Amino acid sequence: MENQGSDEVEKMKTKFLSVWHNVKYNDDDDGDVSEASLEASNQDWVVGNVEDFRKDFGSRVWLTYREEFPPLSGSALTSDCGWGCMVRAGQMMLAQALILHFLGRDWTWSEALQLQPLDSETWTTTAAKRLVASLEASLQGTHSRPSNPGSPDVPHAQAAGSAEEADAHLKEMYHRTLVSWFGDNPSAQLGLHRLVHLGLTMGKQAGDWYGPAVVAHILKKAVEEAMDPALAGVTAYVSQDCTVYSADVIDCHKAPRAGYTTAATSDAPPPPQNNQSPSACTLPDSKAVIILIPVRLGGEKTNPDYFNFAKRILSLEYCIGIIGGKPKQACYFVGFQDDSLIYMDPHYCQSFVDVSTSDFPLQSYHCPSPKKMPFTKMDPSCTIGFYSRSVQDYDKISQELSRVLQPSASDKYPAFTILQGHGRDYDLSAGLTPEKRVWPFIRDPRRTITTTGDFVLL
Repeated sequence: MENQGSDEVEKMKTKFLSVWHNVKYNDDDDGDVSEASLEASNQDWVVGNVEDFRKDFGSRVWLTYREEFPPLSGSALTSDCGWGCMVRAGQMMLAQALILHFLGRDWTWSEALQLQPLDSETWTTTAAKRLVASLEASLQGTHSRPSNPGSPDVPHAQAAGSAEEADAHLKEMYHRTLVSWFGDNPSAQLGLHRLVHLGLTMGKQAGDWYGPAVVAHILKKAVEEAMDPALAGVTAYVSQDCTVYSADVIDCHKAPRAGYTTAATSDAPPPPQNNQSPSACTLPDSKAVIILIPVRLGGEKTNPDYFNFAKRILSLEYCIGIIGGKPKQACYFVGFQDDSLIYMDPHYCQSFVDVSTSDFPLQSYHCPSPKKMPFTKMDPSCTIGFYSRSVQDYDKISQELSRVLQPSASDKYPAFTILQGHGRDYDLSAGLTPEKRVWPFIRDPRRTITTTGDFVLL
């Protein structure tokens, strides 16, 4: 029996490695983003120099396949290898929105530049376990040291600390808390177990393929139903029929932040006050809104007319990225370089990390290696994300999007549109005859509501 069990473990390890190699090497045009290629086209980057890019990229929360976690709802599955990539991509985009909300756009992780490059051996089951065990042992060793401010190991000046050090410590606490919300256990607010459970209400089982539109709705429910008071100041909005209804987004902003004043009962520290927009302080009773827009950029393949559109979207200040990928291989697009998309890849199988422990290792939640993929290989089905802290922010977002969505000679049909008013104002079930039917993504000249143009969907 023991030999049989060992054989099964070896078979699973071989299978994981096979999947890893297939994802990493199945496309000659795909690959890691080297520093040389960054430097060669540095003028095309919105984010400064190479080191700034690496620091920014390494600070983003990286969520990948995991194994050996508690079984998922309605199944005996203890791993999402092979099917959970779109859910992981959605988690990464949501995590980026929360980083903006709690830490600000300028925040970077102090250890981002110390991350080691990935290789196939690093992420095998045995090696990952050794890494986690080693990190936990070193952390426990650190905790055994005296913490008395008067001891020789902790100078009094360091214990007292400066305002800057206190702020950095607070942000690091929030960083750790934020990652823990995405842990792979049933109690994690935004973890895989919670998202799979919510997916059951939409007919999705653990082990099924999740599309970007379904994931958008699951993320919305997860954010709205999160019990941690620190998350009470955030909500989500998912567009309908490729249309963003401005009044509905504004209503989401104006919803009272129920429970937010009781954040002291949460394990999370209060949100840092610096790096927040003025609106965060002037509108204490409003919520930030994560805007998710499922779109389709063509038929079986992405229409080349949308390549420049995607570049313009990813260049916007308030954009938090795009979840999509290649057919049946999801990823999280965070930028572009020339004619390639820069993305974070969830297709690495890592071991379960118990985020309920204090000072759990963070290294496996940050990716040192950006990857790139030609626009031509982008799947047309995707979800675009934006983070809006306030009504004022949304006004700026809608103005910027109106410029991006203006029809041009190259892209006559924008991927989505923005309408004033509520979605119910455009209800198609209000007794319209076929001759008088007005679709929500085409402007009726008889309406007094202003839109961004006469749009139809490809």
